Amino acid sequence: MKVSPLSVEGAWKIVPQQHGDARGLFLEWYKADALTEAVGHPLGLKQANMSVSAAGVLRGIHFADVPPGQAKYVTCVRGAVLDVIVDIRVGSPTFGQWEGVRLDEEERAAVYLSEGLGHGFCALTDDATVAYLCSEGYAPTRERGIHPLDPAIGIEWPVEHFELSAKDEAAPALAEAAEQGLLPSYQECLRFRAELTDRAAG
Repeated sequence: MKVSPLSVEGAWKIVPQQHGDARGLFLEWYKADALTEAVGHPLGLKQANMSVSAAGVLRGIHFADVPPGQAKYVTCVRGAVLDVIVDIRVGSPTFGQWEGVRLDEEERAAVYLSEGLGHGFCALTDDATVAYLCSEGYAPTRERGIHPLDPAIGIEWPVEHFELSAKDEAAPALAEAAEQGLLPSYQECLRFRAELTDRAAG
């Protein structure tokens, strides 16, 4: 398993080693020790989600208030998606920047994003099935969103026709969310992650 940092601080791409023969294949799509070594603390699993999307469906950009936020470990078990991480942490040196990673049933890679980062994806195929592990459970009062087509972010979604939920369609632009005080602080996110690392160290 190879764990590599992405251009947005606090996010990593994980590529598993696949073992295949005439019968099929086997892989370890999540290894706690490998992720802990890269991140500095274990993923405290509280919830596991799965979504199935038709081609062109766009979900996100979602995030949760920090603390405790919601770290995510995301993979695509069927079809393909463009998974996108957005730095929405006020004060971050890469604030407003994004990185996209193709997740599909061939490479079977995953991404991990720390608390405070924005997350979304676009289905590139029908029945694109995304599974993700979460450090915290769903809490409606702490859930936030940024409009995925905000031109100030400029995500290069690889499809022409999008299908958004009513909630995502109504989400504010990044600048509006900042003005409303909805965005997490970069320093607060770093402090929270440091606390998790300290707890793990005992």
